[in-house]
Amino acid sequence: MNTLANRLNQAQPYALGLFRIVIGLLFACHGAASLFGVLGGANGGGTVETGAWPGWYAAVIQLGAGALVLLGVGTRGAAFIASGSMAYAYFDVHQPEGLFPLQNGGDGAALFCWAFLLLVFTGPGALALDSLFGARSSAAARPSSEEKRPTVAA
Repeated sequence: MNTLANRLNQAQPYALGLFRIVIGLLFACHGAASLFGVLGGANGGGTVETGAWPGWYAAVIQLGAGALVLLGVGTRGAAFIASGSMAYAYFDVHQPEGLFPLQNGGDGAALFCWAFLLLVFTGPGALALDSLFGARSSAAARPSSEEKRPTVAA
């Protein structure tokens, strides 16, 4: 008999995949807003100046890493970079204003940092493009049934 815990365990890869997709989309939207002025833009409607430290570089990381995480391509590496950028944002921009995220407005940076760090350790879950490419390459690498037969020395 399937218990609720067993059913939830079976759904875990899909829940993780959905989590990855949502986090990646939200992160990519932040980067697109800062770089292109869409979705409300950066700082009240504009864009960040090209090459400005650290805003422009953060936006490039947000757009690039967010898109990779969203698609499930190179998820662990992209999530590692994204987590580090959000840790930097928290400690450089927010933490000097107060110790706790509620005091310094760093809730988003802290949550993104920990969400991406989770993805570094869990991987992409289901519905990732890497799993499609990995399944094809591992199927191509498997020997055929004829190659599996042992040969008898004469």
